Amino acid sequence: MKNVCLYFNLHQPNRLKPYTFFEIGTDHFYEDDKLNKDFLDKISTDCYLPMNALMMENIQKLGPDFKFCLSISGTLIEQMENHRPDVLQSFIELSKTGQVEFIGQTYYHSLAYLHSVDEFERQVKKHTAKIEEHFGQTPKVFRNTGMIYCNDLAGRLEEWGFKGVMAEGLNNHLNGRSYNHLYAAPNVKKIKTILKNYKLSADFTHRFMDKNWNEYPLTADKYAKWIANDTGDCVNIFMPYETFGQHLSPESGAFDFIKHLPNELKKNDITFLTASEQVDKLGVSGIYDIHLPTSWRDSEKDLSAWSGNNMQKEALQKLYSLENTVIHSQDPDLIHVWSKLQTADHFYYLNTKIAEDGATRDYLSPYESPYSGYIYYMNALADLEITCKEKM
Repeated sequence: MKNVCLYFNLHQPNRLKPYTFFEIGTDHFYEDDKLNKDFLDKISTDCYLPMNALMMENIQKLGPDFKFCLSISGTLIEQMENHRPDVLQSFIELSKTGQVEFIGQTYYHSLAYLHSVDEFERQVKKHTAKIEEHFGQTPKVFRNTGMIYCNDLAGRLEEWGFKGVMAEGLNNHLNGRSYNHLYAAPNVKKIKTILKNYKLSADFTHRFMDKNWNEYPLTADKYAKWIANDTGDCVNIFMPYETFGQHLSPESGAFDFIKHLPNELKKNDITFLTASEQVDKLGVSGIYDIHLPTSWRDSEKDLSAWSGNNMQKEALQKLYSLENTVIHSQDPDLIHVWSKLQTADHFYYLNTKIAEDGATRDYLSPYESPYSGYIYYMNALADLEITCKEKM
């Protein structure tokens, strides 16, 4: 019997306001709180609430046969705590069914793994505590920001008690092997690597509304048959939750698609597994050997979305140069402000790519250009550095 794992990641950043040079030293609040709340309200109406209702309906219809995975960043949970407790409660209701697994990540959706192992560990533990607080689960599978992955990451996560880690399935590293098996890094004993089926995931997220695609329109029954006919142990369909209602409009038919997909999969004798069930039940089929970090982001599938130009590199270097001072201050408010500035979105907005990757940045960015985003971010860092020195 074929297996499928449906996994959705959710995240919203704390977007910065146009923070000018003249505010340095006088205004210590850098975020556009109104914009963040307005955006949360819109995405809650367009995506989170209708999707949660729809997924609850699928659980009620199919019972224990239907299950899926969610990963929610700490920054989004905080926004819901502060502005939309009703939306947070709708996720809690899903967790109470026992058929939704919550996946671990960094609390601030950060790039800390690449710059500070200590900070990375702090954020992983903080996120675990937040998931336990609201959803009563201790994550056993981890998904790094941007699905950044390498052998070293798998080894560290194994030491911290995780039994699975998610990664992008990349053809040039699979050497003809299927996405749809579990793999392992060469340096680990137990932890298993779960690979996203890039093609089938992108068929929905990237091609669903493409009228020039030779498979348009994509229907739930057609998609279920593709999954049923694919080879391997488990097909991992990974996508942002915000695909529904934001990236794909409510009028696109995406909600109808996900409403009918679980039943169509069941018709094709496909069993739903959560990520941890997959790790528990399936064996490893080989080594997935990744020395340098890969990601799911942009066409290069590397780190260039966040650190591909000098603006991004300078911003990252300056940010993490403050780590020791901030952490040793033992000031929880200062640490929290610095931590929120680590969110990967801040650096993604500064990339200067063109073509399709640039269009995605422009769609997501709140700034008129990467250069204005860089100015606002560096001004905020300058003020934070002044605040740090005052506390020394």
